[in-house]
Amino acid sequence: MGDIIVGISEMKCSNNPKDALITYALGSCIAVAVYDPVSAVGGLLHYMLPDSNLNIEKARECPAMFADTGIPLLFKSCYALGAEKRRIVVKIAGGASILNDGDYFRIGQKNITAARRIFWKNNVLITTEDTGGTHNRTVRIQLSDGRCFVRTSGGMMKEI
Repeated sequence: MGDIIVGISEMKCSNNPKDALITYALGSCIAVAVYDPVSAVGGLLHYMLPDSNLNIEKARECPAMFADTGIPLLFKSCYALGAEKRRIVVKIAGGASILNDGDYFRIGQKNITAARRIFWKNNVLITTEDTGGTHNRTVRIQLSDGRCFVRTSGGMMKEI
């Protein structure tokens, strides 16, 4: 009980209102924070890459590494704890271009696009997002009330 750390390419869920899920140092990665206010179930995913087709074997070993395998896993894990799709509030953060604005691979932007596409295809609304830019982020979701906070490197914490 307390702060539960979600590492890179990890996903964690809880239905304990005393828990807070937190992930650090999001650069081009995306954090997907979900919360069902009725069941008080929440989850946090920290994915690195947009598409598991980049490495199908790795996606089998570590589905939370990719948007297209991690997001469904996050929702299914929350459902197992009592969450319902129609009540889930979704917030995303990350997808920065850390190296420079001319980043050839544009992983951050591809990660943002992948999340938006997956949610759109599944009729799920992203309630709030703090994405893009050139700064790292830390994301925290409190399971007592579903409030989600983002802190930028060198910046203040804000609620999203």
